[in-house]
Amino acid sequence: MDDVRNLLTELGEYLASLDKDDLQLIHPDYRKKLASLDLKDVRKRKGKCYLALENGKVVGLIMGVTRKYNKYDYLDYKCPKEGVITELIVSSKARSKGIGKALITKMEDYFKSIGCEYVLLDVFAYNENAIGFYRKMGYHPRMYTDIKKL
Repeated sequence: MDDVRNLLTELGEYLASLDKDDLQLIHPDYRKKLASLDLKDVRKRKGKCYLALENGKVVGLIMGVTRKYNKYDYLDYKCPKEGVITELIVSSKARSKGIGKALITKMEDYFKSIGCEYVLLDVFAYNENAIGFYRKMGYHPRMYTDIKKL
């Protein structure tokens, strides 16, 4: 669990360093609480968490859940069964070894096995490395969120 916390903290700090809007922060409780909250969500929403190990140490992880719809989603959306990748991180020391690809493939296989038709994920707009990786894996934008500081 300590390795998982370290990876999630590494991701959070990396995203904060990229944030041109200066909205990302690492709360003092981030390291202690985020992994537990994420794993609770995985259990609650019929998801999975897969770890990549190297020399007995966790160097990558992916978490995914099934999407929950609310009663109004059906008014304007087909609402197919969808998987949602909520976290994907490979330690900076272990990148470019195919670990991210292996993790995403494993999660996609899980989602297929439970009847999901699509996989959704959010990627931070300033994380150009991740955007390029997801494009190579066959993902494409469906929505854009715009922001303007007042």
